[in-house]
Amino acid sequence: MANDQQQETYQCDVLVVGSGCAGLSAAVTAGHRGLNVLVVEKEPQFGGTTARSGGWLWIPGTSLARAWGISESPDQARTYLRHEAGNSFDAARVDAFLSNGPEAVDFFTSKTALRFDMPLTFPDYHAEAPGGAQGGRSMVTRPFDGHELGEHIRDLGAPLPELTVFGMMLGSGKEIIHFMRATKSFASAFYVAKRLSKHGIDVLRNGRGMTLTNGNALAGRLAKSAFDLKIPLWLKSPVRELIVEDGAVRGAVIERDGQSIRVTARRGVILACGGFPHDVARRQAMFPHAPTGNEHFSPGPIGNTGDGLRLAEAAGGHVEDSLPNAAAWVPVSITTRKDGSKGVMPHFIDRAKPGVIAVTRGGVRFANEGNSYHDFVQEMVKASKPGEEITAFLITDHRSLRKYGFGCVPPFPMPLGHHLRTGYLLRGATLAELATKAGIDPKAFEATVEKFNQTATEGRDPDFGKGSRAYNRYQGDALHGPNPCIAPIQHGPFYAIKMVIGDLGTYAGIKTDENARALDADGHPIAGLYAAGNDMASIMGGNYPGAGITLGPALTFGYIAGKHIAA
Repeated sequence: MANDQQQETYQCDVLVVGSGCAGLSAAVTAGHRGLNVLVVEKEPQFGGTTARSGGWLWIPGTSLARAWGISESPDQARTYLRHEAGNSFDAARVDAFLSNGPEAVDFFTSKTALRFDMPLTFPDYHAEAPGGAQGGRSMVTRPFDGHELGEHIRDLGAPLPELTVFGMMLGSGKEIIHFMRATKSFASAFYVAKRLSKHGIDVLRNGRGMTLTNGNALAGRLAKSAFDLKIPLWLKSPVRELIVEDGAVRGAVIERDGQSIRVTARRGVILACGGFPHDVARRQAMFPHAPTGNEHFSPGPIGNTGDGLRLAEAAGGHVEDSLPNAAAWVPVSITTRKDGSKGVMPHFIDRAKPGVIAVTRGGVRFANEGNSYHDFVQEMVKASKPGEEITAFLITDHRSLRKYGFGCVPPFPMPLGHHLRTGYLLRGATLAELATKAGIDPKAFEATVEKFNQTATEGRDPDFGKGSRAYNRYQGDALHGPNPCIAPIQHGPFYAIKMVIGDLGTYAGIKTDENARALDADGHPIAGLYAAGNDMASIMGGNYPGAGITLGPALTFGYIAGKHIAA
C-alpha cells in the first residue's frame, strides 16, 4: 500500500465485492489462474447469506449425479428451466449455466477444499413438469471441520439461530431424522447424545460449534480455499464508489479502518453483495406485498441492502426489474429469542408434515401446504383480501407438534413454554378457543378442520392434493401412511403459528450476459464490471425450480466471472 498524500492506494488484478458463495467462488477461480485478487466485505464477518443458508446447490449434469448412475443431457434441464422461466427465459445465460455448472463442480472438488454430497432422490420442486427430475440435481455441501480455518473461524458468519439446536447446526437429511427419532430409537438417541456432547465441548473450547454444516460449511470451505491461495479478505470495508475511467470500471474507493483507499483493479470488479433483501426503498418499488417496504421480513443478513445494484447503476448498469417475482419467497414467522431480540424463522418442511394445515384469517385453507415455499407464498398473496395484512396461520394438533416440531418449536422432549409465553405459539384446548386467540373466524375454521379430517383418515386431500407431488412426499414423513403428508387434526390441544412473507434472496438484479458481465440499458457490456450471486438478475425467471437454485448459479457464475476475467 502506498500513500499519495490524499488517499491510500492499493493495486490488484481483480476486486471482488462480497464474501458469499458467488464472491468467493469468483475469487478462488481467478486466484487459481494466477491473478492477484482482493475480496472486500462490508460486514464484520464473511460468508454473507451463504453462511446462514441450507448449503444446497442445484446444478444438473454433474459427475456426482453420474456416480449415482443418473445421466441426463443438458436438453432435459433446459426444457425444465424453459418451462419454469416462461417468458423470462434467458437462453444464453441458461446455456452458460448448464455447460459451466458441471465444470465448476469438478474444478472446485478437485482443486479446492470444496466437497459435496448428493442424495439419490431429492426431487425438483416441480418434478412432474416437462424436464423435471426425481433426483440428481440438488447437492449439499459436505460438513467441514472449523478448525481448518484456524484463526479465521472467528470471522465466519453464524448460522441462523432459528435453524440450530442449542446453537448447533444440523446437517440436512439423515441428521435431522436422527434428532426427530431420538426418543424412539436407541441408535438415534446415541447419535444425538454424541453430537450434543461434541458440540458442547467445542463451545467451551472455541466459543462456537466447530462441525460446520450446510451453508456454514460452504462458506467455510470456500474461504479456506481462498486463504490457501493467499487471497486477502478485508472485513468492515464497504465500497463507497466504483472508479470509472473512459467508460470502463477500473477499481473502487473502499472505506477501511476510517481511511479511504483507492483500489485499482487492473482486470475489473466483480459485484457479489447479496442483492437487496434489506433495501426498504427497492422492496417498496418491487414487492407488491410491501407497499411501504416494511411489510417484509427477511432472514438474510441485514447488510444486504442493495449496494451492488446501486454501484452498478452509478456505473451505467441496468437493473432487471421485470421478473414476475422479484425474490425467492418463503413464509416466515417472527419469534422472540431468549435474549429478547426478534428472529425470522423460515418454514421449509413443517408445512408438509402429517397433521398440519394452513388457513387464512377467514378460517379456510388456500393451498397445498406441502408445495415449495415460493409457490406457497404466491398462494398466500392470492388468498389475501385487498388492504389486509398478507398472512396465514399454520395449524397442528398436540400429537403432530410433539412428533415433528413446528416452526421454531422443537419436538418432544424439548419444552414449549418459552414460545407460549412470548405468543409465538398459540394454543387452544378446542379449535374454537385457538381460533379466538389467533383472530381466525371460529365457525369457518371448525368447518375447515372437520372437512379436512373426513378424508385425512384415508390419506386423501381432494381439495388441494397435499402429498400428491414428489416434493410433497419427500418433505413428509416416509414412515407415515398411506400418505406421508396427511393425518387428521384431532388430538387437542391445538396450536397455531402466524406466518408472513420473507425471502431467501432477491431475483431482480443487475442485467448480465452469459459471461457474467454487467450490461447497460442497451444490452452492451460495461468494460471491467461483472456481477454474480443475488446481485445478478436470476436465470430462474422469477420461479423456484428446486433446492439450491440460488447457490447453484452463484457458484457457477462466480466461476464463469473468474474464468472470463482471467482470460
